[in-house]
Amino acid sequence: MSQPAPVILGIDPGLALTGYGILADHQGEPQARAYGVITTPADEPLPVRLARLYEQLRVLIGQHRPTAVAVEELFFARNARTALTVGHARGVVLLAIAQADLPLYQYKPVEVKLAVTGYGNADKHQVQEMVRLLLGLERLPQPDDAADALALALCHFHSQRLQALAPAGW
Repeated sequence: MSQPAPVILGIDPGLALTGYGILADHQGEPQARAYGVITTPADEPLPVRLARLYEQLRVLIGQHRPTAVAVEELFFARNARTALTVGHARGVVLLAIAQADLPLYQYKPVEVKLAVTGYGNADKHQVQEMVRLLLGLERLPQPDDAADALALALCHFHSQRLQALAPAGW
């Protein structure tokens, strides 16, 4: 019996917007299944926003049954408040992944840009355009957070393919 095709969930954590992108391996090529954002209202208390994010992540995981999750590694922002809110959201994302018992892969923004565009300093538009081209989408994935999540999933897709091709012990 053959194994089901890998399904990768890419997540770009954020408190106001958490981007998600779901890719499936279709005959060796990445295919977008779904993408978008989970939003939390700014006028709600932080614990309520985090609970809302957690619940919506659990629904996404249940609907799409990913076999792996790629998340952006936390980087140090200039704004400490922004870094703290992203850290809260990222913690909830990691909790949802752990409770679903899914393998987690983390990538730095520069690794994602390099994997998707071939250039580690690519701007947002370059990343969006390459995601669109690589996945055969009619339009640029919007908003940026959804495009970033798809880029994370693509980075993991390509990383796994390279590892599969590499000789043992490489």
